[in-house]
Amino acid sequence: MLSEEVRSRLAALADPERAPDMQAYMKSAMPYLGVSAVPLRQACKELFAPLRYDSGGQWQADVLSLWRGARFREERYAAIELTGLTAARAFQRIDALPMYEELIVTGAWWDYVDAIAGQRFWAILGNEREAMKAAMLRWATDDNMWKRRSAILCQLRAKAETDLDFLAACIAPSIGSSEFFLRKAIGWALRQYAWTDPEAVIRYVEGHPQLSGLSKREALKNVGGARRSA
Repeated sequence: MLSEEVRSRLAALADPERAPDMQAYMKSAMPYLGVSAVPLRQACKELFAPLRYDSGGQWQADVLSLWRGARFREERYAAIELTGLTAARAFQRIDALPMYEELIVTGAWWDYVDAIAGQRFWAILGNEREAMKAAMLRWATDDNMWKRRSAILCQLRAKAETDLDFLAACIAPSIGSSEFFLRKAIGWALRQYAWTDPEAVIRYVEGHPQLSGLSKREALKNVGGARRSA
């Protein structure tokens, strides 16, 4: 069974001396094995390379089995690695959103959320743009902060394909929020787009005085460099 193979491989890589510091850094209730990112990704790459899926349902079942059965945080990181499997690229569609919603809501921390929203959601937007846009606009007003953050970050990889009106619409419900993770996400999303169109980001910031100081600083952090490289 895949989940058992993953747990066995990660357990073999565990470094118990590192685990407490990793847990403390991430402020995680779930313990760590002490496996750093590079060996974890390499192990996942080797384990997942032979996988082939006939349906999105099979792929989702493996992801959720890993996620739900996790006893250590690295096992959940492995589940997120599995969501990015090349063999599952065709399954990055709107019907995968309930799976991602479970990971985001039950994970409820930035390391999980950002990997999903910043990478996987862009793939879904590429496959089913209008349906995913509608879903993200609903998430942007959700009571769950992590779903709101996900909506704001869903175009992080878009570059010149960024839909600025869509980004603004995802930001708008949280623009006055006092939540650090929302204010940071707003700034991050704008900062990423500033590499493509710094003037547009400057206009947005100047036109929205209700942005927090944190969001403004983050949004404008790369503007000078982006102008020089343009």
